[in-house]
Amino acid sequence: MHFKGIRAISRSLQKNETSKSDIFKSSLTRIDETKHLNAFITVARKAGNNEVTNQKNHILTGTTFSLKDNYSSEGILTTCGSKMLANYKPTYNATVLNKLLNHGSQLIGKNNMDEFAMGSGSIESIYGPVKNPWSPDVLLNPSSKDWRVAGGSSGGGAVAVATGCCHFALGSDTGGSVRNPASYCGVVGLKPTYGLISRHGLIPLVNSMDCPSIFARSVEDAAIVLDTLKGRDIMDSTSIESKKLKICLNENYDISVKGLKVGIPKECLVHGMSQEVVDMWRWAADQFENAGAEVTLVSLPHMKYSIICYHILGNVEVASNMARFDGLKYGHRSSINESTYAMYAVSRREGFNDTVRSRILSGNYFLLKDNIEKYFYKAQKVRRLILKDYQKVFGAHNLYTSCDSDDSNSSGICDVLLAPTVISDAPLYSEFITEDNRTRSAEQDVLTQAANIAGVPAINIPTRLSRNNMPIGLQITGRHFSEPKILKAAAFLEKVAQFPNLEQHFTTQLDSSNASKPILQQMS
Repeated sequence: MHFKGIRAISRSLQKNETSKSDIFKSSLTRIDETKHLNAFITVARKAGNNEVTNQKNHILTGTTFSLKDNYSSEGILTTCGSKMLANYKPTYNATVLNKLLNHGSQLIGKNNMDEFAMGSGSIESIYGPVKNPWSPDVLLNPSSKDWRVAGGSSGGGAVAVATGCCHFALGSDTGGSVRNPASYCGVVGLKPTYGLISRHGLIPLVNSMDCPSIFARSVEDAAIVLDTLKGRDIMDSTSIESKKLKICLNENYDISVKGLKVGIPKECLVHGMSQEVVDMWRWAADQFENAGAEVTLVSLPHMKYSIICYHILGNVEVASNMARFDGLKYGHRSSINESTYAMYAVSRREGFNDTVRSRILSGNYFLLKDNIEKYFYKAQKVRRLILKDYQKVFGAHNLYTSCDSDDSNSSGICDVLLAPTVISDAPLYSEFITEDNRTRSAEQDVLTQAANIAGVPAINIPTRLSRNNMPIGLQITGRHFSEPKILKAAAFLEKVAQFPNLEQHFTTQLDSSNASKPILQQMS
């Protein structure tokens, strides 16, 4: 049951082969078996917790899901992995949570994450780091002091889905924070077009780039969840109406890519990329070409500036968003009472880690009167150039054309872009911490950040295991509102790759004396 797809779960419920409570209990058991991976901050132990179901027999009915701990959930701790919000319980639900509950899905818990989503390893949480379940050290020795990182900042959700704790999870993707851990943990990670899913109730990092995103074990499951969550929300002025955007994947769906124009961005061959990733990229391009797709080398000349652009624009928005956490209205409050200013300063010093504080400082620096012209305004201009690069390759004069428009007659160089998600498989924790947060984030997000800068959709597909037996993923990117097209291309790649789920892989690795014992029970 742990690794069944959403459609299979729905069939089992319709045939009375299982029940919602059985599915919920099964997920709780798996969470307990894998607790040493530290994927959850809060576990919803009571079935029906926060339930507001109004619809019956929806395809999501009975499934379990988890939320990154920066989504508001009424009466449930929402900490953002930070001391600042360690005791915060929202008084309302995020729109995405209400939609899922209304369609019969069951919230199983809140996932661990980098503090306030600032990081690329899910190691900067006050609750401790998230561990990658594919790491043999974690599998055979849960108390091991070294292991592979899960990726970040949404690493907890990726681990929860990879280990079968839930059927899907929601993270937030601001610069690759869902696609990165999806690649490292061997699951599908879908970042939709900016505005396609409501951000209401998502505690913001960078408002203009934050994107509610989906972890799933298959492209079909990701499509089902996206179809449920998409649409206009009166609580989010940046959300977009999408009634005519048809997102449909099922067993009979045609995933032929004949005639599809696939672009290979030459700028994605970056310094430090492992040969394994390069070889897999070439293999995937050959698979598309052999299936009748037109594969073409393309250029995104300003993509190389996306990381610098993000650090300026992102930190400016961080400085603004973090100003609300002052110890007065809500959040951690210091016991210092010498003055309001002292209490304010010490509360933020105690409540935020070094990474958050440094991004606040740099963001305010970029906004100084003497700096705003040469940093902030210039970064905005570069952002426009990055957007124009995508417009050129996709043949769209305005990438923000209504999602109800037809792009089948696009005159662009390509329909989708194919590139690696990250430059290597998941690094060891001991190696990862040798560099500071900013350096690691720049390294990990170099291939994913541009999609957030431009607001275009992208999806990670687990494709191959490295020589270290760790997952490696590829990402497919499209123009705005081209989710049906990138999902179709992703489904094709998923089919030819035949990537195993975690239990299938490790079952083949077991000693014959343990072969009859469920693999994830051995991990507990």
